[in-house]
Amino acid sequence: MKREISRIVENMKPSGIRAFFDLVLGMKDIVSLGVGEPDFVTPWPIREAGISSLEQGFTSYTSNKGLYKLRLSISRYLKNTFCMEYCPDEEILITVGVSEAKDLVLRAILNPLDKVIIPSPSYVSYGPLTELAGGVPVFIDTSKNNFKLTAGMLKKHIDAKTKAVFLNYPSNPTGVSYTKKELNALKDVILRHKLLCITDEIYSDLSYDFEHTPLPTLSGMKERTIYLNGFSKGYAMTGWRVGYACGPKEVIAAMTKIHQYTIMCVSITSQMAACEALHSGKVAVEEMKREYMRRREIVVDGLNALGLKCHKPNGAFYAFPSIKKYSRNCLDFAQRLLKEEKVALVPGTAFGDQFTDYVRISYASSMDNIKEALYRIKIFLKRR
Repeated sequence: MKREISRIVENMKPSGIRAFFDLVLGMKDIVSLGVGEPDFVTPWPIREAGISSLEQGFTSYTSNKGLYKLRLSISRYLKNTFCMEYCPDEEILITVGVSEAKDLVLRAILNPLDKVIIPSPSYVSYGPLTELAGGVPVFIDTSKNNFKLTAGMLKKHIDAKTKAVFLNYPSNPTGVSYTKKELNALKDVILRHKLLCITDEIYSDLSYDFEHTPLPTLSGMKERTIYLNGFSKGYAMTGWRVGYACGPKEVIAAMTKIHQYTIMCVSITSQMAACEALHSGKVAVEEMKREYMRRREIVVDGLNALGLKCHKPNGAFYAFPSIKKYSRNCLDFAQRLLKEEKVALVPGTAFGDQFTDYVRISYASSMDNIKEALYRIKIFLKRR
């Protein structure tokens, strides 16, 4: 049967995150700083809204585009928070998390062999989804520039087949983000070369050191940007699977065509809960954000004290320390740490083949778990 499988799929590597965590299943006494999922439960008013919607009998399909009530709430939220204006009828699509939105936009805009520039290290799905859509991912190693893409780096990699650029900030796996000045420099290159920009801003609510600037707010960029966001990270709603895409009506219409044939619509229960998140969730988001900031300090200081050089993340809940002092093989390092001290991290190669001397740590875990993990890592490194 192997010959019946698509060559693209056959040659695609499994997710480096999931492949590693298959090893964790069934192991006892594991301290996991691996999976990028908030350790908080969805705030009660949001859960209650979902429960109430079921009790009231809201169990039907919604519009392919999503509940109008939710699209209108998102439109108002973006206008009130960032001064971004998107028409709920034509420029907003509700998706099954940002994951589906990324897949839809790539399939909607790419022709065979179109190139998509992706700053690396990058989230695990960007490259494979580009290939599944018939495109060619072009990775730019940003490790020598504090994991940030610059205008010069971007310009150097553009050619006649370049169609789009992926930007994810605050970033998974590094936690870096971009100031308005840095984004304006990238904007000038994007506009000059008439590229599209797919901007994954799922961690925008978890920005710590400076105000988050959505790319579409910059002059000329609304027409060139497909803005992706959702409820999973900031509102601790990973299992509800609600994301959204905003962009030019032609792109949103094309994405909706694919969406209606593959997914049809997002769960109405989840959409009702998302409406409540936008209505009452701000206080809970700020509380979770403060706790993540507190954990960030402990994690970054702790790692640097152990000789695992780590920059301070600007947002999200990840650290991306270098293990170069102890190993150049992150997979071996992570497997040994798991076996000997029962601490689970993600090897850096999950986010780019060249990142053999990095690991990703998620501090979306309790303070007790974080401190215990740092202690076990200290014991582990003493034996190296």
